[in-house]
Amino acid sequence: MKKHLLLPVFVLLLLSCNPKKENVSLSLSDKLDSLLVQEFGVGGPGGAVLIMKNNSTIFSRGYGLADLETKELITPKTLFNLASISKTFVANGILLLQQNGKLSVEDNLIKYFPDFKNKKIGEKIKIKHLLTHTSGLPDNREVGKDTVFYLSAKDAENWAPELKVDSLEFEPGTNYHYSNPAFNGLALIIEKVSGQKWQDFISENIFKPSGMNTSTITDGPYPSSGISHCYVKIQNEWKQDDYGEEPTFAAAGNGGVWSSLEELALYERAIRSATFLNEASITDSQIPKNDFPVRDLSSLENQTWNIGWSWFISKTEDGLKLVGHAGTQGGFYANYISIPEKKILFVLLSNFPADREKISTRVMAWLKEENYLDTKKK
Repeated sequence: MKKHLLLPVFVLLLLSCNPKKENVSLSLSDKLDSLLVQEFGVGGPGGAVLIMKNNSTIFSRGYGLADLETKELITPKTLFNLASISKTFVANGILLLQQNGKLSVEDNLIKYFPDFKNKKIGEKIKIKHLLTHTSGLPDNREVGKDTVFYLSAKDAENWAPELKVDSLEFEPGTNYHYSNPAFNGLALIIEKVSGQKWQDFISENIFKPSGMNTSTITDGPYPSSGISHCYVKIQNEWKQDDYGEEPTFAAAGNGGVWSSLEELALYERAIRSATFLNEASITDSQIPKNDFPVRDLSSLENQTWNIGWSWFISKTEDGLKLVGHAGTQGGFYANYISIPEKKILFVLLSNFPADREKISTRVMAWLKEENYLDTKKK
């Protein structure tokens, strides 16, 4: 079953490091390299980390093996499954259709799914509620009872159980419950409105203008070349845990995008430069939509977040906005954190259950030490 972990790096809010150095130095690269060698290890699965300031790459390296059978090395070009970071692409696809006057986030679901068993439920829930995990729809999928079916079930099959719900967990917009099926539904809305496979819509309207030429989206089996497989350790032995082993992996709307360090840097640049969405849509996507605290006990028990259009938003102790998303699917672990005011991007991709929180926290603390998070500097 797909899992998620929301921006564990927000532990940065608890840090109080004093800036020490004016410019990034080789010592930062050395510290990063030492940490990542320790955390990713050698001879097994590993990961890749990128730090970008403005349009310049400060750090970009891969560690470990993309495939334990072929011994292919992980590089900044290796494609990883992005897990829930994929949701940001679906959300941006919805916003693009809204920008073009094709739909509105205020539309209710009956407009797109008239076959809701309970029409009143379909009328209450709007697109904006799916985007912010505030629909109140329970996850109605019985994955545990039919794991074989869900090994290959795609978006439509994962969304269908939601159309049969008899009651909501809460009134739409009044509370929060992270929802993977919501994004399967959003992907299907893109198809209904655009008249094409949602994977093709994202490829043509986001990947292509951003220059993400090797990025792809699952539509059935995972891509066959240039990718990393993911692994989990069972009885001290690495076992592959992705498509065909992990139920719901084939459902793409909530976790089907595959990309690399290099191309996620291009994605961030395209967002900053309003390449595929206009500035108003981008700004709107990064404005909190909830007026109640959001907590996720699988991350930091006492940490709260705000939610934009799929992005999770918080602030550093110095008031800098953090915009990002994390993701977990099978053995893939990922983190994507942008600091728009400083034009800094941090990306972590791994093909095993790496200690994402530890790495992210160390990286952000070191960036602060190097004055990259100094609010007095532009």
